[in-house]
Amino acid sequence: MLGGFEWRQRIPDSTRAVIIINAATSVRCQYYSRFAEYLFRQGMDVMLFDYRGIGASRSGSLRGFTASWSDWGTLDAEAVLKRAQREYPGQPIDVVGHSFGGCAAGLAASGPAIRHLVTVGAQYAHWRDYAPAQRWQMLVKWHGVMPLLTRMCGYFPGKRLGWLEDTPAGVVKDWGAFSTRYEKLPSARSFTALPFCSVTAKTLAISFTDDPFGTVAAIERLLNYFSASSRTHLRIQPQDIGETAIGHFAFFHSRFQDSLWPIALQWLQRGELNGDVPGQTVSVKAPSPSGESQGEGL
Repeated sequence: MLGGFEWRQRIPDSTRAVIIINAATSVRCQYYSRFAEYLFRQGMDVMLFDYRGIGASRSGSLRGFTASWSDWGTLDAEAVLKRAQREYPGQPIDVVGHSFGGCAAGLAASGPAIRHLVTVGAQYAHWRDYAPAQRWQMLVKWHGVMPLLTRMCGYFPGKRLGWLEDTPAGVVKDWGAFSTRYEKLPSARSFTALPFCSVTAKTLAISFTDDPFGTVAAIERLLNYFSASSRTHLRIQPQDIGETAIGHFAFFHSRFQDSLWPIALQWLQRGELNGDVPGQTVSVKAPSPSGESQGEGL
């Protein structure tokens, strides 16, 4: 059974959006609670949940618990979409996906129910896409040390290391793979077709120039899977909002509620951006015939 939290308005309204927030890999959903409260104050219903094996959805030891990225998308994100349809009948459903959470939205069979999708630093984590300055350090950390410790412990003891929450072995196996394509990951090889192309949501991908995971190539690698969606990629430099750093996680810190959160709010409300948002829109390039995205970070 999945655990999570809901912010629900008192008076039902079929025109009001319900927002589902999909977390990053092995990040507790409570991390997004301030952002959820912000959306609730704007008059929306909001749902947070933890993937199986994480936070409120963890039950006992993870040793031998083999949940994968594909399980988190096809089972967990799907279950929450179905719950939203059941509990909020007739209301439009929007999704905010952080990092892997953007991928999870495309793995759910009920993805066609999503009206608007906002992703933040969402990418398919192939090591060649990591920012050049940090690439080798990240390669050793995430594709060397993490799989090694997982084989030793039966799961990744991330909490003790201060890296992530403890993480199921199947997720680590997917993350540590060296494939440039999601469908070639260990947990995805049984797919006859990936669900991404059934998602028709208006999609905004927000990325930051100082995010070592979210390079242009990495963002586009995921966006190209959403082939039936209209896609806008907004790339922001910290200096655009008078900051020195944002990185992969800080978008959801409350200090950005006046500068960054309204960007996501605009898209969730209208499926479009005002002309005065910070950053630059980046045209989404199709993948090359080899399957490799082209651009920054390769």
